[in-house]
Amino acid sequence: MSDNESNDPAVEKTQKKKVNHRKPKPWDHDGIDHWKIDPVDADNPLPAPLEESSFATLFPKYKEKYIREIWPLVTRSLKTYGILCELNLIEGSMTVKTSRKTYDPYIIIKSRDLIKLLARSVPVQQALKILKDDMHCDIVKIKNLVRNKERFVKRRQRLLGPNGCTLKAIELVTECYVLVQGNTVSAMGNIKGLKNVRRIIEKCMQNVHPIYLIKTLMIKRELENDPKLKEESWDRFLPTFKKKNVKRKKSKIVPKKKEQTPFPPAQTPRKVDLQLESGEYFMSKEEKRSKAKEQRKEKNAVSKKNKQAERAKEFVAPKEASRKRKKDDNTDATDLDIEKLKKKFKKKSSAKKDAGSASNYVL
Repeated sequence: MSDNESNDPAVEKTQKKKVNHRKPKPWDHDGIDHWKIDPVDADNPLPAPLEESSFATLFPKYKEKYIREIWPLVTRSLKTYGILCELNLIEGSMTVKTSRKTYDPYIIIKSRDLIKLLARSVPVQQALKILKDDMHCDIVKIKNLVRNKERFVKRRQRLLGPNGCTLKAIELVTECYVLVQGNTVSAMGNIKGLKNVRRIIEKCMQNVHPIYLIKTLMIKRELENDPKLKEESWDRFLPTFKKKNVKRKKSKIVPKKKEQTPFPPAQTPRKVDLQLESGEYFMSKEEKRSKAKEQRKEKNAVSKKNKQAERAKEFVAPKEASRKRKKDDNTDATDLDIEKLKKKFKKKSSAKKDAGSASNYVL
């Protein structure tokens, strides 16, 4: 009797069960691709959802005019998928919801992403691409990644780069559409590219320049095309950037030397002392209110005059530059020397006579 064989009835029972479940399945064979995604469209619809699903998002006031203009286009695009949409200008919100004509259950998620992108200033021609199956979106909130406002503005500008060069490089490397708007960054593309975009943004907010990550992604793209390096480690090809602590010159603030005196400084007056000096301490509540009101009126009148003067400056015509005529020495009659002119004309006339007599002699 071999080691594998046993007369235990419990083991025989389990073996029988396994054999029963190993029956050939006609619908499952080697030629079937289990990872294939069948397209869902009007020709191959899925059953309509039993319950209504809806999503709403708010949009800023300055986007109201643009959204009103593009809303007919959004309505037509979503109607082809059986999605209803509403625009509420009083609340400042956009809503999408399913209907009995919705044949794709996942399209409501795509519609939610569409209105989110529109609220974050993505152009409608670009935002409508999210309705495709191979397109996904990611919205990165960068406001809370940096505490200091000045640093946040500088690092957000670093994402854009000079004339938007860095942002264009990120788009080319990741094959995604990226838009930096306010406190968020909207990205559209494939899942692999969106992961890289999020990583670049988060690292940039942690004070790592995007150019380093762009460089590594470019090298990885070249290595992917080489079939020999498929099963090898790429660490030897990827660049390693060391952190450098660059010492900056700090401007030394020299404190002004105070005059040393043996007497202590004068005590600062209290609020009550100041009120006693001005006589406000002895005033009633009504008098204090009226005085404060008068001071407020005077202050408002001064500020009003200043504003009016600033507005009036815009309507004041600029002074024209006066053209100075150049006075030549010869044009002024008083400066002319008459005797010199007489001698000049006499010389010319004598020269002409000499020339005439010479010509007669030659003839």
